[in-house]
Amino acid sequence: MANNDNPGTSNENTMILSVRLVRSFEHRNIRNIILRSIDSSGQMTGSELKQRILTMLPNEKLPPPFKTFAFDTLKIEHYPHQAKSNDVTVRRDGDDRFIIEDDKRLCDYNVVNGTEIAFFKRSDYEIYKKNPDLLID
Repeated sequence: MANNDNPGTSNENTMILSVRLVRSFEHRNIRNIILRSIDSSGQMTGSELKQRILTMLPNEKLPPPFKTFAFDTLKIEHYPHQAKSNDVTVRRDGDDRFIIEDDKRLCDYNVVNGTEIAFFKRSDYEIYKKNPDLLID
């Protein structure tokens, strides 16, 4: 993976987030990347986080379709040391509490070091919520 550390930022004031890139819900086409050096004050907005992820995707060791996919929605998958959802793709509950809006800050969602966030296409997610079956070819 590409090193996305910011040398001007102290480790004490930063957090690491795990981002789950969901390209296909039905086929469970998922890859994980790590975001380092995120300001731990949580002042980054949802829009800024999306932009940071999208700008680093071309430099990550990912299959080409992930680098150009139209990701548009961030959702908190789980917080560290708390229960995880039973769904292996993405949590389907709590959209009103866990989908990160573009204009809201990470601190508004209590994002802390080690939080896992899913990044996906909203229209695909809405279809998946209605019929969460795995397709096997």
